[in-house]
Amino acid sequence: MRKIALILAAGAIGVLTAGSAEAATRCVNTGSFDVWLAQFKKDALAHGIQPKVLAAASPELTFDESVIKRDSGQGVFQRTFLDFAKRLLANPRIPNGMKKMQEHQALFARIEKTYGVPPEVITAVWGLESDYGALFGKFKILPSLTTLAYDCRRGDKFREELLDALRVIQRGDKRVEEMTGNWAGEFGGMQFTPTNYIKYGVDFDGDGHRDLVNSTADTLASAANYLNSIGWQRGQPWLQEVTVPSSVPWQEADIDTKHPVSKWASWGVKPVSGALPAGSMQAALILPMGRHGPAFLAYPNFKVFVDWNASYVYATTVAYFATRLGGAPAVSEDGATKVQSLTTEQMVELQKLLQKRGHNVGEADGRLGNGTRKAITKEQVRLKLPADAWPTTELISRLQGS
Repeated sequence: MRKIALILAAGAIGVLTAGSAEAATRCVNTGSFDVWLAQFKKDALAHGIQPKVLAAASPELTFDESVIKRDSGQGVFQRTFLDFAKRLLANPRIPNGMKKMQEHQALFARIEKTYGVPPEVITAVWGLESDYGALFGKFKILPSLTTLAYDCRRGDKFREELLDALRVIQRGDKRVEEMTGNWAGEFGGMQFTPTNYIKYGVDFDGDGHRDLVNSTADTLASAANYLNSIGWQRGQPWLQEVTVPSSVPWQEADIDTKHPVSKWASWGVKPVSGALPAGSMQAALILPMGRHGPAFLAYPNFKVFVDWNASYVYATTVAYFATRLGGAPAVSEDGATKVQSLTTEQMVELQKLLQKRGHNVGEADGRLGNGTRKAITKEQVRLKLPADAWPTTELISRLQGS
């Protein structure tokens, strides 16, 4: 989600690697944990946490050094979209997803009527977040959140998450001993943070509690409520694979550059299956692996996937997974053998070269984010290279030479 990266589903299949660039420059805590905790408890009471709830939770409000090590060691994925999608969508994830949609057909129909989000979208998120409820995570959430709230890196953010975790307990949705999940504090079938649990969790089975761990109805409806709240448009598409001729103006391929579908069609963009939406719907052309890899038209609903998780490759994979569950064919791999990924070290070097050229790519951390993609496009245009936003060793060489 917009929150923390979804480590559980990804980490379970080994797509993250230790040793990110971020870890090398990490801040160091200098204040006393005991002093911090005493002040936090006072603040919690002032924010409405009941003394009995705080007392019940206090044995787990502890510091866990292993959480800091995990947070410091979050790696950078250097997998292409196809590699990433193949690993996450390997059998039996797609057929199991179709079975889940059939098994809960009536529930999904009620959810779609209420929130406008179709079954395949909710199921795709459910499948990648927790393998349809099979992988919740086994970490105690309260020690993890306490550690991250005390930590110097993102303390303010996790302080609010810790307060909301206590509110989940106070509301009666979960007991202290039931607060288990991801090391970063996410839990339940949709790996909600406590803050999103409070904001978007719904009691869809009518038992008086919002249970996103044991109740399938609450879990699926809460995800739909969240997606609806961040902008899902009922009855509209989200992603469609297309073929793109070499004559297309590649610099137009950007998640933030939108044109009417008719404009893309005039440039020779064609659907791989089905038809392009009629009318004047806006769409962006996205090339997750550059001009040699798969190409998609991303419609307004695609932004909801990006808001759920800011990782470009993850958001695209979830959206693609949803199209597969909706009957779309497997993505084309034509030309993908020409695509090579840079190593983390090469990406860092490229980002530093882009910074020297005056581009704002944020921290040179080895991640191919939207800012880095936009900077790559601008330099490709300047150097008269195909502007497909894909990082290459050729671009590095050209920038070094210039």
